[in-house]
Amino acid sequence: MKLIAASVLALALAGSASAASPQVVRGQHLYGRYCSSCHGMNGVTKPRTIGAGPGRTQTQQQAVAPSLHGVGARAADFYLRTGYMPLAHVGLQPRRSTPIFDEGEIRALTAYVASLGHGPPIPQPHPEKGDISLGQHQFADHCAGCHQIAAEGGYVTGAIPPALEDDTPTQIAEAVRIGPYVMPTFTKKAITPHQLDSIVAYVQYMKHPDDRGGWALGHLGPVPEGLVTWLIAAAALIFTCMTIGKRLGSHE
Repeated sequence: MKLIAASVLALALAGSASAASPQVVRGQHLYGRYCSSCHGMNGVTKPRTIGAGPGRTQTQQQAVAPSLHGVGARAADFYLRTGYMPLAHVGLQPRRSTPIFDEGEIRALTAYVASLGHGPPIPQPHPEKGDISLGQHQFADHCAGCHQIAAEGGYVTGAIPPALEDDTPTQIAEAVRIGPYVMPTFTKKAITPHQLDSIVAYVQYMKHPDDRGGWALGHLGPVPEGLVTWLIAAAALIFTCMTIGKRLGSHE
C-alpha cells in the first residue's frame, strides 16, 4: 500500500514538473541562483546563515527572509523591477537601483514566484480614469507624511522614504498594496481602486507639475516669491524708513 502511495506521489510530482511552462522552469533556475540562499528552496524560509551570492555582499549573514508562498506576481514584479532585490546586505533598507535582470529574466522569476501559491497578480492601474484633485487629498491623507506632498521623498525613523519620480503607475499601485519595508499596506477597503487610480494620476502629475508664478525649487511652493518679498521688499522698506528718518532728523 505504501509502495502504491509513493508511486502515485511520484507520478503527481513528475506531472506537475512536466506541466510547468518553460518560463517557470527558467525562473526556477534563476531563483536557485539568486534567491534561494535567502528565501529558501521553493520559497520556504527558515532562520539560517546565508552565504554570498550574486548581487549581495561577499559575507556570511544571519537572515530570516519572508516566505514567498502566496505573495503572487505582484510582489515579485515590484521588487525585481525596482532593483530592490537581490538585497545587497541583509538589514539595510532596499533602495531603487538598476535591476540586475533583463526583461525576460524578470518575467521568468515573476512567473516562478507566482507559481508557488495563489497570490495577487500584477495590478493594472488606470490613472486616466482617476481624479487628480481626489488623488491629492488621498495622497495627503495616506502618503505625504513620509513622501512629502510633492512626492519628493523624506525622512522617518529608521527609513528614508524615496522620491516617486522614477516609479511607474504599476509600481505605485504595487507599493500601495504591498507596503514595502516600513510602508503600511493599504487594502482595497482603506484605498479603493478608484482612489488608487487617482493617487497614481496625482503622482504622475507631480512629476511635471504646472509651477505657476516662479521656479520649482523642489515644488515646495512659491518660495522664490517669498524670497523676493523678504529680501527686496524688506530692504526697500528699511531704506525708506532710513530716508524718512534722516529727513526728519535734518529738520530738528
